[in-house]
Amino acid sequence: MRRILVLNWQDRENPQAGGAEEHVHQVFGRLAGRGYEVALLASGFEECEPRVRLDGIEVHRTGGRYTFSIAAPWYYLRNLRRERWDVVVDNLNKVPLFSPWWASAPVVPLVHHLFGLTAFREASFPLAAATWLMERPLPLVYRGRPTIAVSRSTRDDLTRRGLRAPMEVIPVGVDTAHYAPHPEDRRTPAPSLLYLGRVKRYKGVDLLVRAVANLARQGLRVDLKVAGAGDARPQLEKLAGDLGVEDRVIFLGFVDDRTKIDLMRTSWVHGLTSPKEGWGITVLEAGACGTPSVASDAPGLREAVLDGKTGLLVPHGDVEALAGAIRRLVTDGELRGQLGAGARAYAESLSWDATSVAVERFLLAVSSGEAVS
Repeated sequence: MRRILVLNWQDRENPQAGGAEEHVHQVFGRLAGRGYEVALLASGFEECEPRVRLDGIEVHRTGGRYTFSIAAPWYYLRNLRRERWDVVVDNLNKVPLFSPWWASAPVVPLVHHLFGLTAFREASFPLAAATWLMERPLPLVYRGRPTIAVSRSTRDDLTRRGLRAPMEVIPVGVDTAHYAPHPEDRRTPAPSLLYLGRVKRYKGVDLLVRAVANLARQGLRVDLKVAGAGDARPQLEKLAGDLGVEDRVIFLGFVDDRTKIDLMRTSWVHGLTSPKEGWGITVLEAGACGTPSVASDAPGLREAVLDGKTGLLVPHGDVEALAGAIRRLVTDGELRGQLGAGARAYAESLSWDATSVAVERFLLAVSSGEAVS
């Protein structure tokens, strides 16, 4: 195996990039560094270059956020089909591409998570229904294709949906040299809670806003910093105003990498309360900075957060339980320190190098025709 084509909705320069894009570039950038020829077919965005080289990966951009699923097959057939790829890695992310129907090389699905019914929490009914319906035939389309899942939760979800294929769980990694605690363990003077990621309805940021308001009614001030961009911001700003905590919820918008690390190092607690994640990469990044997380006890997150060891899990949607967990962490310095140290240790047990080696080994087996258990 020498030539790998990766299909992913976006590349890391896309303004909407998130954990899936981080995964693609961390893993396949390392494979490119080890001598593999790697190309990425992704969607375009406003004022983007149609072809760029990022992290040693040749990036081809076509279509847009809502047209990529249609544009990608045509671009492949016109420009990439004759390249004789050894393997095509199809990131099942957003609307499925159904690549086994048009790719001429062995296809390996790489799955973070599928939306399922959670699509209805984010999109309008017609768009959510279309997403849900397009996920229904996945077990048939990808049947028998050796599959990589980033978590046991994702593997179990695929099995429940009826996918019959060899599957291997290869967890995500984290760069613990890049993400590391502040040398002086410097934190904000007042209790602070950080959300960092896409500001979308399905991410459940409203639960963190409601928890901050709950704590305010109890006389405890916790400042919530929301770092990231997304179309849910206006509704969240209104919610904070309606609950009387607009002075405690700070919207920072998109932040650069340096600011991101500073926020993770200086915040008291990191929060992620979505109903489903493939893993929750920001949990590991915050943990590598020595910051414990409070998160929904939901698929993916219950593997990223080891309850009582690296952070606290609460029933998804239970604002009272969420507020209680945040209260415990900001008022009990000893507990917060223990969980922060545990989060750092857990992050150190995972690495992008190990993840890339495991992916490489899996793809080599597939491309050589070996059985994958």
